Amino acid sequence: MFNSFKIAVLLSALTALILIIGHLFGGQQGLIIAFIFALIMNGSSYWFSDRIVLSLYRGRELRYEDAPDLHRIVERLSHQASIPKPRIYLIPSQNPNAFATGRNPDHAVLAVTEGILSILNQEELEGVLSHELAHIRNRDILIGSIAATLAGVIMVLASMARWAALFGGFGRDDEEGAGGIVGLLAMAILAPIAAMLIQLAISRSREYLADETGAGLSKSPQGLARALEKLSLASKRIPLKASPTTAQATAHMFIVNPFSGRSLMTLFSTHPSAEERIRRLRAMGGMRE
Repeated sequence: MFNSFKIAVLLSALTALILIIGHLFGGQQGLIIAFIFALIMNGSSYWFSDRIVLSLYRGRELRYEDAPDLHRIVERLSHQASIPKPRIYLIPSQNPNAFATGRNPDHAVLAVTEGILSILNQEELEGVLSHELAHIRNRDILIGSIAATLAGVIMVLASMARWAALFGGFGRDDEEGAGGIVGLLAMAILAPIAAMLIQLAISRSREYLADETGAGLSKSPQGLARALEKLSLASKRIPLKASPTTAQATAHMFIVNPFSGRSLMTLFSTHPSAEERIRRLRAMGGMRE
């Protein structure tokens, strides 16, 4: 309940940033334009994010006969999660990772890389699959897509606002609105930073919840903890290949960040630290550090 309230507050903060920039940028008209822009971007992300990301990583659907054991595990865990069994896709990469996508549980996809199937035992793999199914059950795909989209809108509007401030606010009087051109420029600089921090806070919060929910589904917190240890170390050795734009847009989707070869400051990371996630899971399973 607290987690849901926290997410609602953070998403509201992102929306408020969009409306504030829109208002500073063009008054009432700018606010309306920003709001419509946000609706269009959110709608596009909601309906097409699964097709886009699977295309970016050259995913192919695994039929039952291609991987019967994997299908049986996903089918059993989906039943325990009380959600429809998602389609399963294979990503041709040796980076060991997994992600879930799709606009809702009825149209969900669970993707695994070739690398993850080669380094995890069954208990560890079940822990990872349960984590991703938890994302589907908790509708984290939708929440993450909305957060990423809103943050992206803020980046675009902030860039436009900076140019507007440099060229005199496009005819706006310096005393007009909340702070005039000075306020517009300040917001254009600070808003993207705030948007990024809010988006990352949402991503980290949902990862903790998916770890907790997934551990309950697999009934093996220690299996997921061991999997995270392996995945975190292997992703540093074998990062996933992608353009900087693709990496920035999709890093939050994976169970561990597949693009960083070194640890980032927690405040600026899409994921909680692997060490903290493992500590929490081991505490759930009554394991010693």
